[in-house]
Amino acid sequence: MRTKENEVKEVATQIKNQDLVKERRRQIVDAAVKLFIKHGYHKTTTRLLAKATGLSIGTMYDYISTKEDVLYLVCVAIHAEVEEGVKEALARPLKGKDALAEVIREYFLVCDRMSDHVLLMYQVTHFLSPKWQQKVLEAEIGITDLFISAMHQIKKTGTLPELEDDTISLIGHNISVIGHTWAFRRWYFAKHFTIEKYIEQQTDFIMSFLAKKKASVHN
Repeated sequence: MRTKENEVKEVATQIKNQDLVKERRRQIVDAAVKLFIKHGYHKTTTRLLAKATGLSIGTMYDYISTKEDVLYLVCVAIHAEVEEGVKEALARPLKGKDALAEVIREYFLVCDRMSDHVLLMYQVTHFLSPKWQQKVLEAEIGITDLFISAMHQIKKTGTLPELEDDTISLIGHNISVIGHTWAFRRWYFAKHFTIEKYIEQQTDFIMSFLAKKKASVHN
């Protein structure tokens, strides 16, 4: 699985201080998301982006080379948030379905906090060159792999049903898509659900599938 460090290194920089690179790129990404949504990807110029970040154009180009870099870094930023949340969830003293529920919860909260980022990623990825489209898709799969790895880790404790690898993979993809659905349909969901209620009901849906698998194992 690709790491955050490898993903960030895909975008060239001459700056040696990696903490500064991370800080500046997050600053650029957050400003770009707002501008891309307000003006559209093509109408957002690098001059507008530099002004929004408070950086000179020359300084900004120390951290990115093109607008395509920014779109890729949007995906990287989402991945970093999800990875941190999943790690924190797995570090809690919980087992089995409770541990998985915490992983799901942390991911859905990231999708809520970064809903603009998630929506933008899907809206503009088709504008990228084939090279960058592939990298964004790989980073997206990397997010799903976090859930798959988490389930394998929990499974080792013996507190989840003996699920086949293909089933675990499918559940991982379902978790990823259901989280993103909050961003896609927030115009509707936000009128009828709090994020907490959404998490509760969607987690129950996923867990009901696990319960059926467990019952089939014992029968």
